[in-house]
Amino acid sequence: MSADGVIQHVTSTVKPPVYLHFGDAKVDSSHSGVCVLDVTLPFGKSVNIEAVAFKNFYTAFVSVRLQRRSPGQEAAAAKWVTAVRDLPLMKNPHTEAGSQDFYAIHRTQMQVEPDHVTSLRLILRQPSSAWLTFNLEDIRIFPRTQTETGKELSDWLSALTLVDRHPDVEGEGLPDPQTVSCSLQQMWALTEVMQSSQSSASIGRFDVEGCYDVNVLSVT
Repeated sequence: MSADGVIQHVTSTVKPPVYLHFGDAKVDSSHSGVCVLDVTLPFGKSVNIEAVAFKNFYTAFVSVRLQRRSPGQEAAAAKWVTAVRDLPLMKNPHTEAGSQDFYAIHRTQMQVEPDHVTSLRLILRQPSSAWLTFNLEDIRIFPRTQTETGKELSDWLSALTLVDRHPDVEGEGLPDPQTVSCSLQQMWALTEVMQSSQSSASIGRFDVEGCYDVNVLSVT
């Protein structure tokens, strides 16, 4: 948090979305069903993550992969680990509910400790062909601190979290969208508009857990 009370997020670069499709088939990428977003930190920097916040744009499920490098390790020694797997952002992929809501994923919801992170890979899924495109917007990474200010940020973000760590537990669901939207609009009012320069460079060959379920893809 800065001296003027504005909560600061980590400077990062969000690369353009890459939509996956079958081999060399000439299909409309917006209907591929899987999209990959890479978020990188400045070269040589790493961060201990408190939360990842974003605005949804018709993404049904999101998985979060983290590239972690222990202090003193070479860049080549960094490893990718799965922190969040297929968390739902829309109650039903074929309906509007949750399609443009704000979300925050707290470190306590992640399967691994999100520390010493150098890059994030967000794997988006939208099995419905009802939407022409899907994405995540205004992606912000909030760092963890051990100070009292950090504790306040942690408590504050926890109160705003929309995504449950175990979304498949029977009887659990998302909070009321209007209430959540109001709270998160207050959060966005405290933060400056993200100034991230987007790179058009290819992210190359990426790993999506070694494979992905072709059943979620639709082909025209």
